[in-house]
Amino acid sequence: MSEGSISTTSTQSWGSRLMQSLGGVLVGGALAIGAVVLLFWNEGRAVDRATTLALGADRVISVAADRVDADNEGTLVHVSGATTVVGSLRDPLFGIEQPAIRLQRQVEMYQWVEERESKTREKFGGGTETVTTYRYEKKWSDRLQDSTDFQESSAHRNPSSMPLEDADWTAETVRLGAFRLNPAQIAELGPSQALSLSGLSFPGKIADKPVIARGEHLFLGKTPDEPRVGDLRVRFQWVAPGEVSVVAAQRGDSFAPWATPTGELALLENARVDAASMFATARHNNTMLTWLLRGVGLLLLFIGWKLVLNPLRTFAAVVPFFARIVDFGTSVVAIALSLVIGLSTMALAWMAAR
Repeated sequence: MSEGSISTTSTQSWGSRLMQSLGGVLVGGALAIGAVVLLFWNEGRAVDRATTLALGADRVISVAADRVDADNEGTLVHVSGATTVVGSLRDPLFGIEQPAIRLQRQVEMYQWVEERESKTREKFGGGTETVTTYRYEKKWSDRLQDSTDFQESSAHRNPSSMPLEDADWTAETVRLGAFRLNPAQIAELGPSQALSLSGLSFPGKIADKPVIARGEHLFLGKTPDEPRVGDLRVRFQWVAPGEVSVVAAQRGDSFAPWATPTGELALLENARVDAASMFATARHNNTMLTWLLRGVGLLLLFIGWKLVLNPLRTFAAVVPFFARIVDFGTSVVAIALSLVIGLSTMALAWMAAR
């Protein structure tokens, strides 16, 4: 087996392209409608979130982490401190044990990987010719590469399954002083970091392969410096206890989202941060998300209108030069329609939300 590439050529007639573009009109219309719905919803979401944050910033109180005051039941509280866990998390297969909030096993297999690159050329008469190049290379991949779907599968065969799977273990109880974090809060704790394998012991063989430590990886195979297809490498990530700040409603000795008429509020940052800074960050994140979704909505509108107008370009493709002119014209029209419809939708939704 060797690395390399092969190419194939396919053609499509003008009539087939025209029918395909007519079918794209339905897809484009659905995209445009979906984009309008997204833009309208986003403006209302942004206003509701801003209102919720403003109400929370006005009502929140900061409390010490070392004791739970029953008088604060249901109150929006801000708590900062260091997290702690009881016991350790363990990977039973490798025998690795760590006093962690989260322990993750990440598995990669050395495999053949197929990469495809297609170049399409329009021909006089409206048809197209597409040359697709398939390149093959051995790489580490965290998911199974199904070689039965390769263009040239006989010379590039991968195992039919991953001998080992990823795994994830999370501490059941994580404490913030006298408080317990709820599962949603535990899931937000981080960041993950590579677990040092120095000084740890491992089984001599797993999945019928020798286990050899190499840096932050465990190599499963005979020759770490010259891996073979089917060899594995494993690394471990963990989330260590650390500083955290929480804004949420107090529920017993734990927390829950704080309900308001415009939404629920629960904030967490992986650092010791005061309440005012946490709300400032949340407002910034709300603004960034609002603009991101606006951009996505406008892009979907543009793609939708391009698909709706694409039959005009395909019709003109009988002469490739005319197709390029029509393509430019439909792009200008699609941009104009996207801006007019998109900005109008956002303006109407903004007024309706307020």
